[in-house]
This record gives sequence, C-alpha cells and structure tokens, in this order.
Amino acid sequence: MFLAYASVYGHALVDRELYLPKSWTEDRDRCRAAGVPDETGFATKPQLAQAMISRAIEAGVPFAWFTADEAYGQAKWLQAWLEEQDVSYVMAVRRSDTFTMPGGEHRADDLIAGVPARAWQKISAGAGAHGPREYHWARVPVRPGAKRGRGHWLLARRSLTSPDEISYYACYGPRRSSTADLAWTAGSRWHIEECFQQAKNETGLDHYQVRTWRAWYAHVTLSMLALAWLSAARAQAAKGEPAPATRA
Repeated sequence: MFLAYASVYGHALVDRELYLPKSWTEDRDRCRAAGVPDETGFATKPQLAQAMISRAIEAGVPFAWFTADEAYGQAKWLQAWLEEQDVSYVMAVRRSDTFTMPGGEHRADDLIAGVPARAWQKISAGAGAHGPREYHWARVPVRPGAKRGRGHWLLARRSLTSPDEISYYACYGPRRSSTADLAWTAGSRWHIEECFQQAKNETGLDHYQVRTWRAWYAHVTLSMLALAWLSAARAQAAKGEPAPATRA
C-alpha cells in the first residue's frame, strides 16, 4: 500500500505499508522466518492508510485534501477520524452506501437520481493521455450539522458518452468548496497510478524478489526516494533551477 503526494509541481510516493493477510499474521512461525516483527499484527487496509496519514500529519506535510478509492471510502470510521483531524477528503463509495439527510438515511444512487438535469456540470478532472478527462459532475449536501465553516457532500461523476455509468464520492471540506474543487480532487487520485508507472519504469519499484520484511521495505523505500528526487528535479528544471540535493 502506498501514499502519494501530488501538487501542481509534480507527484511522488511518500509512504508505504506492507499489507499482510490473516493467513500470515496468524502464522507466527512463517512471520518470524520472513523477519516480520512479532508486534506486527493484522491490520485492514483502511487502518494502514490511517497510519500513513497520521505520519504525514505529524511530519507537517502541507496538503489540502485526501482522496482514495472505494476500499477506503466504505470505512465510515475513517471518514470520522479524518474529520476529527480536520482533513478534507473526497473518497469513492458504492452506489448502495447511505448518507444522512433531514428525512433519514438515503442511498447514494437514490439521492443522485433526484438531481435536476441543470445541476450537472461538465468539468475536467485533470489532463489525461488523450486530453482533458471531462465528465458531468453534480453534488448534493448531506449530513447536516457539520462543524462551522465545513460541509459534507455526495459527489457524482457521470460519463459523457454513457450516462448510466456513474461513480459516487463522499466529501468533506471547507464550506466554500465548489463542485470543481471536489471534481479536481477526485481526479487527482489517478496521480498514484502515474507514480506506479513511473516508479516501475524508472526506479525499479517492482524489480525485486525479496523474501523478507526488511528487504521489501529497503527496496521499496529506496525506489520511492529515487522517484521523489526525479519528480523534484523535473519541477526545478521546469523553473530553471538546479537539481535538488539529496539528504538522509
């Protein structure tokens, strides 16, 4: 599992966790043979994500939004924890996930089905390989009673060519956030896929046959460091500055 950082200057992988299923964590002899620390127990992917976000916050990493796919959006406790940290987020959810409205709980697809046609906006979610990634977007305010200056929304992304193809997102952030802000944040999740492609092609992220815990973390961390240096070098070259120096 990886945490990526994206900005207008570039993107890179900044943290990592090795997910171990219960078939591993419940077999301590197997774990010891691979060098897995005895204190390492089973953790779900949302729990590992929480650990990486906590480290980013503690390190003072400046970021405005967090975004993730359905595997994390379905963990409502993770949403609640992010709100406690006042971390704005846009996370994918299932169409069957429910949201709190004044009249009770409603499914995401039912709420979006009631959105008037004029509420949909054509917005680019960022540049793609074949030009802007344009979709129709709409949002609905949900979960009344957010803290002062903050809001909750259900965001929907609809294909321009196949209107039945709709994706859903749970959102939390500054009340002044526009639909375009939420759409752009949802689209920024694809930077992690770009990070994977670049790291595999340029810094050997997947070029290993490690069999121990330490070896995996060592290889992946060095690959991430090299990718971050390349990203910083590209950004500084674009600004006409010298390449960045490395430090431990």
